[in-house]
Amino acid sequence: MMADSLDGITFNPKIMGGRACIRGMRTSVSVIVGQFAHGTAEKDVLGNYPDLEAEGIRHSLQYAAWLVQE
Repeated sequence: MMADSLDGITFNPKIMGGRACIRGMRTSVSVIVGQFAHGTAEKDVLGNYPDLEAEGIRHSLQYAAWLVQE
């Protein structure tokens, strides 16, 4: 996996029980990937999560892609 995408994903046992989250936010990678899996457009995902940036979405998708390769 590219190092820059891992930098955007954090794991903290005090945030969302240690789930993979976007740069320490309480927004988990699984929630963002799930939104895309259900057909939500990027602009709508960004609208649903005002603190989220497009880079966070990219990091989430890169991380998820890396996971399924293993």
